[in-house]
Amino acid sequence: MLEVVSLDRALCLPAADIAALLKGQLIAATPKVSVQKGWTFALYPYIDAAKTAQIKTEYHQPTLSLAIGPEYHQQTLSLSQATLTPQQAEVTIAAWARCENCVMLHKTDQVETLSDLTVWTKNSLKKLLQERQHLFLVFLRVYQIPELIVVSGHAVTSEKFGKFIGLPVLDEQQFREPLKVTQILPVVSDRIFAQRKQYLEEMRPPPHPELEKLHSAIAQLADPKARTLEHDIKVFLGWVDSCNNQSDPDLKWIDTIASVGNSSDGNLFEKLVRKSFVKLGFTNSNVNSQASLDPEGCGGAGGLDFYCEEPYQIVGECKATKTDAVPAGTPAQLTCLGLKHLQERYNTSIKIIMAAGELNWHAKKTTIGNEMNVIRPETLQRLVELKAQHPGSINLLELKPCLENAPFGEEADGKVIKFVEQIRQKLKVRSQVIKTVQELQENSNGSHPKADNVCVHYNAVFGKGSGVRLDERSAHNLLIELSSPLSGYLGRVQKEGEWRCDRFYFLRDVEVN
Repeated sequence: MLEVVSLDRALCLPAADIAALLKGQLIAATPKVSVQKGWTFALYPYIDAAKTAQIKTEYHQPTLSLAIGPEYHQQTLSLSQATLTPQQAEVTIAAWARCENCVMLHKTDQVETLSDLTVWTKNSLKKLLQERQHLFLVFLRVYQIPELIVVSGHAVTSEKFGKFIGLPVLDEQQFREPLKVTQILPVVSDRIFAQRKQYLEEMRPPPHPELEKLHSAIAQLADPKARTLEHDIKVFLGWVDSCNNQSDPDLKWIDTIASVGNSSDGNLFEKLVRKSFVKLGFTNSNVNSQASLDPEGCGGAGGLDFYCEEPYQIVGECKATKTDAVPAGTPAQLTCLGLKHLQERYNTSIKIIMAAGELNWHAKKTTIGNEMNVIRPETLQRLVELKAQHPGSINLLELKPCLENAPFGEEADGKVIKFVEQIRQKLKVRSQVIKTVQELQENSNGSHPKADNVCVHYNAVFGKGSGVRLDERSAHNLLIELSSPLSGYLGRVQKEGEWRCDRFYFLRDVEVN
């Protein structure tokens, strides 16, 4: 049944707080009025242009710029320049919330911990505590409103700050039905909210303050590569869920490798093969256009179809074929052009022919005799898809002996497929270990399991089906790997004593196709 939420009022909160709530960095508010568990209301962002100078002392730096964003600064700037009062501005309502719990805080040490767990500074919370004699903290499950609601702020004054106001805010003569929301779009998942709420209720210090500082620094970088690391840290910190639907955009062209390789478009196939090797992590200085890896430099007559320099040398020929067999001239051309452009380096290079069609008898003999790997476009696509879906999964130095050693010719395709499947099996085991920790945690009311418990549960539930059984030490090694800051799938509570005392807890899942 579709849930319909009627909103006839809004809680008036600082715009910076609401921005942080919408970004998943905050799940609480400190209103002036009583709020009860189960109440629902819209979130009304209030900007006091007269107090914009104070905002730098109220929020963590550099968290301030992350929680507020440029849109807030632009809005306050326009208010100041136009010398408007806040109640004359139009207000955009982008979220609503449900109160999930509330607590009263009276002690200074409580607000200090609260500062560590939120975007507010210790001094601003202490000042608020002195003014009110207590802090009324409400835990808000925040939901996005599908279509932004713009209302007039005419009836809202500074006296309403921290209190409820009626919706919609028009003027004294106009009335309208309550706002209705039919799409439930939570900002954070059930699991993340429950975890964050528990930390606040127990006033537990954040487990990874150093990573929070690192995230704040990275989030200010303009480099697109920093965005990926920023997201991974946010997932690890529990600010957002792992978004499997946010796939690598390169998958669009990766998905065409097999179909193009089985067509007559040789130039496009060569370009996709070069892009594939770059995606896998191979490089080339591109000084010599006749022995290049530049995807935009394809199609030149008399040049090698692709050539990799680092981390090891690979030289190759592409043959996009719709129905024709691959002739002996294809491997012969690789040898001829390889010796021409690379000379002695050709003999020490790994040799690959990317071809969709079946090789004729002479081509088969030539590829095997000259230790050439014949790889199908479908296999290349599977390899590059794996890299795109799990960026750290392929170790090129482990791929090297696979390509250097027999079998060669068309049978080489099978050894690359086996290499891909071995990686997928390792990823599957890790995914099952993560699920094991999650199940043990859920079945024990949140307590953190040790490696011996994980080992027993994994072998009982997953070991037979996966063909992989773990001993206590190997289980612990996997748990350490999955709980490293750069992985962030599990958390680790390191106990005094030997490694068997370590405890682990679930943070996020990994999907293995």
